[in-house]
This record gives sequence, C-alpha cells and structure tokens, in this order.
Amino acid sequence: ATAAPAAALLLPPLVDGDGTDGGPGSRDDHAATSGPAPAGGATPGPSDVGTAAVEPTDDVTDSPSPRASGLPADYELHTDAEGFTIGRPLGWTREAVASRHGMDVVNYRSADGLHRLQVYEVAESSPEESFDLFLSDSTPKADGFEKVALERVEEAGVLGLRLEYRADSLRGEPEVGGWHVQDVRFRAPGDGKVYAIAAYGPPTDGIDPERHLALTALAHFCPPDTTCRQG
Repeated sequence: ATAAPAAALLLPPLVDGDGTDGGPGSRDDHAATSGPAPAGGATPGPSDVGTAAVEPTDDVTDSPSPRASGLPADYELHTDAEGFTIGRPLGWTREAVASRHGMDVVNYRSADGLHRLQVYEVAESSPEESFDLFLSDSTPKADGFEKVALERVEEAGVLGLRLEYRADSLRGEPEVGGWHVQDVRFRAPGDGKVYAIAAYGPPTDGIDPERHLALTALAHFCPPDTTCRQG
C-alpha cells in the first residue's frame, strides 16, 4: 500500500503541497488532511499522500534483482529507479512523485489498487523525532485517525519504530470502509539516512498483511549507492 504531503517526516511530493496520509507526504504520507507544512520546512507523513498528483513512471528501468534467500515465493528483490533495493510483491506497479527532501516518494500498488507499499526518505534526524512530529497536534491527520501501537522494531539488523494506525479515509485512495497502516521509520546502516516504509490496506479481522508487507520490505531494503549483502 503510496504519495504526498504535509507533516514532517518524509517530505511529501512537491505537488499541491498539502496532502498527507500517513505515508510520505511529509515526508510522511501520514497526515491525512490537507494543511500547511509545519515550521522548519519539514513535512509530515505520506500516508494521506494520494495518487492524484502522482506521475506514473512505468517507463523507469526497474531491475528485478536475483532472488534473495528468505523472500516469500510471491515476492521479488527489486532495484528501484531511485537506487534503493527492496523486497516487494511480484507484479505490483510503480508510481513516484517528487519530494521536498531526498529521493522521490515511491509507491508500489497491487493490481486491485487496495494495497500500497510506500518508500521515502525522512526529513527528521531520527525515527523518534519523525514520529513525535507526526503524532503531535500540529500535524494534520487523516479522517478518523486512530493510533493502535507504536513499537520498536528490529529486522535484519535494522532498528527503527513501527507505528500502526487506522483511518476512515485517505486522500486519493478509494473508499473501502477504512484503512489499516503499518508505518516503519528506521536508520539505514548503509548510508545512515532515515527512511520510511509504509504499507496500506483495507482493515481485516485478525489478519495483518500490512505488517508482513512492511517488514518483508524492510528486511531486504538497501539504500541508494550502497552495496548490501542480500540473502
């Protein structure tokens, strides 16, 4: 599970500058309501970052890398046009939008459009600072935003924080009766920068495909211009 703008994590796309959904868009697509970017130039998360302002980039050179050990059978090790490598589901399409900070905000989507995996560079100096800003009253949130949990996560030697939340709707996304999001922000060992990987999907009872999606992507993430051992 996406693109767009206004809280302070990962800067959202330089489109209409006010969308957020918990993803980037803010660097965080998280803030799901429109609003001005916070002071200091940082933007909130991308979760609400919709796709309306996104330019599909199907012509980019996507390089499926050799399969890494530990990847589920329906996943591939994908080298993105932005330079990073990640584990993503097979057959998902790519969209990207410019960010105010670092690389483009990249979204991968399932064929049915109901699941999204979002990757972007965070503006704040640490995962803690990024989530403090996103969860603060000064950062707009998606309609019906409800924090479920904020926990430390360690995956393949990478340390970070994982925010789980729900929202009634996300800007630019279809109305599916609510959204469930797993947003992981972490410092990459390779280049020391802070990134976010967020997974979006409709709510399900007793199943958490977004957590699996986000943590699988994280376990196989390698930042741009970095050589990582996969598998």
